[in-house]
Amino acid sequence: MVKLVSQILLAGIFVKGGADAFMQPGGRVKQVAEAQLTVGLPNPRTAVELNGLAMMVGGTMLALDIAPRLAAAGLLCSLVPTTIVGHAFWKAQDEATRHAQQTQFLKNLGLLGGLLLVLTRK
Repeated sequence: MVKLVSQILLAGIFVKGGADAFMQPGGRVKQVAEAQLTVGLPNPRTAVELNGLAMMVGGTMLALDIAPRLAAAGLLCSLVPTTIVGHAFWKAQDEATRHAQQTQFLKNLGLLGGLLLVLTRK
């Protein structure tokens, strides 16, 4: 029971955040476009939407206990670039933004830790 509840709690942010990114890419597209200069993504909007879709699907799978290790692996792959591109606190110009982005960055590291626990659980 604890396993399922923990997966549901961990999955919630991916389902909600993924749906937001998929349906309203908004400012995320600009962040990805700026990052694409070094990575070479062909279409930043599509990248944001696909990443959001991956988070929704992975989060739903995790919450429903459908192939939880596969779901965790997919979410890990989705969350790493999201964290680096979306919460680059080291690029922030003002202290308040830097602090807010650093908090989000560290939150995502915590989520990565939770996903690693799901991935490595026996």
